[in-house]
Amino acid sequence: MKLIFMGTPAFAVPTLEKTAAAGHEIAAVFTQPDRPKGRGQRQSMPPVKEAALRLGVAVFQPERVRRPEIIEQLKSIAPDAMVVVGYGQIIPQPILGIPPQGIVNVHASLLPKYRGAAPIQWAVANGESRTGVTTMKIDAGLDTGDMLLKWETEIGLEETAIELGQRLAFAGGDLLVRTLSELKDIQPEPQDNSQASYAPILKKEDGHLDWSMPAGDILNRVRGFLPWPGCYGFVRGQRLHIWKGRAAQREVPPGRLQIEGRRLYAGCRGGAMEILEVQLEGKKRMEAAAFLNGFPLQDGEALA
Repeated sequence: MKLIFMGTPAFAVPTLEKTAAAGHEIAAVFTQPDRPKGRGQRQSMPPVKEAALRLGVAVFQPERVRRPEIIEQLKSIAPDAMVVVGYGQIIPQPILGIPPQGIVNVHASLLPKYRGAAPIQWAVANGESRTGVTTMKIDAGLDTGDMLLKWETEIGLEETAIELGQRLAFAGGDLLVRTLSELKDIQPEPQDNSQASYAPILKKEDGHLDWSMPAGDILNRVRGFLPWPGCYGFVRGQRLHIWKGRAAQREVPPGRLQIEGRRLYAGCRGGAMEILEVQLEGKKRMEAAAFLNGFPLQDGEALA
């Protein structure tokens, strides 16, 4: 099948690679432009571009895919179908009708749950026990198109969004290859909009922990909001990132710290959590015991 592939993040790379390995002709890859990244703000290629160059596929990086000249370019390629995985731009109506076999999207949730930009992170942060991947036909809405195939899995009790994302990325690649092979025979299934939920793009402030929440809910957010924005509180006016923790059977007032030897606890609603790995803003990530050695805290200090 002659395809155009549209994708940007690392999550999309296994789908691109598996689609190529399955023998499909990837006529072109469209991805987001190179962006400044890191402390040095050096121009960095999107992961999908790096993968496409390794595969020897032509790469295009329009700022806006909806521009008339880009739409004409897509028409001139004349793909049988298009594949979209985390492209980062809304596909406009004029593009939807270009490929005769439609545009297939790989979405990292069991639709209609967790439509939107961050389904993996919000599924973990909300304490879901199961999730998966759905292939769907793209329409003019936000992840509202008819569903094609699904793959389902459990979320591990301590699994982070990073770990889950890696699993779903490879599963998504396999599901897309299967979807393409069966595309003419699959009966698309409309989504039940009454069961829909949303996973909006994450903001920095989403990581600011609310210590009036139960420890389990806070720990889900710590696992879920990785790699960004991470979870944090404020100690003596400084941002303290909390990278890892576990529930603790003890009573500590919400928003207060408790020190016991070289162990650090934070009070939550109805109990506490032990903080295992932290990072003071501007410093390195470290275990709580090492942090306490260099930043002596007082028992009962506030954690905002």
